[in-house]
Amino acid sequence: MVKPFVPQLVYVEPSALEYPLGQELASKFDKMGIEIRETTSHNQIRNLPGDNDFQKYRMAKSTLVVGVRKTLKFDTSKPSAEFAIPFATGCMGHCHYCYLQTTMGSKPYIRTYVNIDDIFEAADQYMKERAPEITRFEASCTSDIAGIDHLTHTLKKAIEYFGESELGQLRFVTKFAHIDHLLDAKHNGRTRFRFSMNDDYIIKNFEPGTSRQAERIEAARKVGEAGYPLGFIIAPIYLHDGWKEGYKEMFEKLESALPSSSTKDLTFELIQHRFTKPAKNVIEKNYPMTKLELDETKRKWKWGRYGIGKYVYTDQEQEDIKDTLGRYIQTYFPHAKMEYFT
Repeated sequence: MVKPFVPQLVYVEPSALEYPLGQELASKFDKMGIEIRETTSHNQIRNLPGDNDFQKYRMAKSTLVVGVRKTLKFDTSKPSAEFAIPFATGCMGHCHYCYLQTTMGSKPYIRTYVNIDDIFEAADQYMKERAPEITRFEASCTSDIAGIDHLTHTLKKAIEYFGESELGQLRFVTKFAHIDHLLDAKHNGRTRFRFSMNDDYIIKNFEPGTSRQAERIEAARKVGEAGYPLGFIIAPIYLHDGWKEGYKEMFEKLESALPSSSTKDLTFELIQHRFTKPAKNVIEKNYPMTKLELDETKRKWKWGRYGIGKYVYTDQEQEDIKDTLGRYIQTYFPHAKMEYFT
């Protein structure tokens, strides 16, 4: 069982101590006996312990920076929401394939932002501008926010904030099962609680430091019973020997665990495994022993949204993935919605 995240090292921006949450977190980590250092900026952590890049990378993944989010212009988000809402950046998981490894580059440490009222105020402006349309906010584009929320409770506050809003909805996804403190949040059905789910082979081989499949399924059951709208992101869909059986088992376990009430409004998002040239270089540097298949000759080249090309599965493989997983969804969750396959 993966234990809830506890940082080995904490950095605090002085300006973060001007906010109640900043003071609360500094006091909490001090009482836990964690070393606290000062930093002028949450984007400038330069003196991480470690004798080499390998050690420093692992230390960064155990480091939490308490800071103030100055940029409150929200990014246009993923296919599942209108805007990304920034409560945290970075993740303590060690998923070999993760795109954050390239987007975060030399800053793989975890950042949590304490000026949440400013963030809510900015969200409010976006909702007003789009009224009377519903505006959906994605809280996990640059982090696994639920993985640190047992320490910060920022996500819980956000769930309750959107629970009271008329035109806003919140979405996030997690690979962590430490979500019991979120079960009594007053969500009013306005937060879709999604789990990143995969077959056993992929979680065991490529997702170290995250909750295991059985733990995620059990957490999803609890979330369903708490009345949240529920969803699953199956990602990355990765072809390996026995992948069809592996995914079938995963769907069977989900179907037997979930309360029937949560299967009426269930969503699935399917994302095939892909990689870029820069990602391959970073992955092989950070995880030199990985079994991840990164052979460009076996893939199809595809232009990305931002002009960066990526390697995806061949058209025939993609059809096979879509047909196979689409059939499983239809069989085990006939009322579910498949939001997209990419």
